[in-house]
Amino acid sequence: MPSANDPEMKSSPLALTVLAMLNFEPLHPYGVQRLLKQWGKDQVVNVGQRAGLYRTIDRLLAAGLVEVRGTGRDQQYPERTVYTATDAGRATAHTWLEEMLASPKYEFPQFPVALSNVMLLMPDEARRVLGRRAEALAATLAEQEKALEHEHLMELPRVTMLEAEYLRVVTAAELGWVRSVVADLESGALTWDAESLRAMAEKAGQSQG
Repeated sequence: MPSANDPEMKSSPLALTVLAMLNFEPLHPYGVQRLLKQWGKDQVVNVGQRAGLYRTIDRLLAAGLVEVRGTGRDQQYPERTVYTATDAGRATAHTWLEEMLASPKYEFPQFPVALSNVMLLMPDEARRVLGRRAEALAATLAEQEKALEHEHLMELPRVTMLEAEYLRVVTAAELGWVRSVVADLESGALTWDAESLRAMAEKAGQSQG
């Protein structure tokens, strides 16, 4: 059996979250998915496809980070395998958590990629599509604020809401920035045209020659 330090068992948001949940109580995969949604963790962990959750649990099991506790069933569902974290799993979760908290990871989200190629659009087109993004961000921000208000009313400890706080701050910051870019496009403070972009590309090519 692979060890907890097996290089093939890499950390991931879902693997860490599964280990964290199994650290508190034994659960079957459906129970993990249900609790993730109930606790709002599906805002930060992709659990839309249960197949991905099963694959993650299988890898954790093969690495010795979780083990089978037994089977459970109720009147509505067939028998299910119940898992729990091992000592190695708890130690690994602790290590992964410290690394994820302390070390910013350079990721490649879609939006910065799109921004790096926005000159393929004309300024009016960019203003229009970024305006749509601002509207979507505003709607998301309203939902996040409503969810936080609900959690505050439930008098939940703040530690359970930190990821929701973070997502709200990030969304608000992005919304403010996108709105500022849209405003610059509307005023003409930010603009470009095909001719100037071609001249820039030719100049860059000559400097490489």
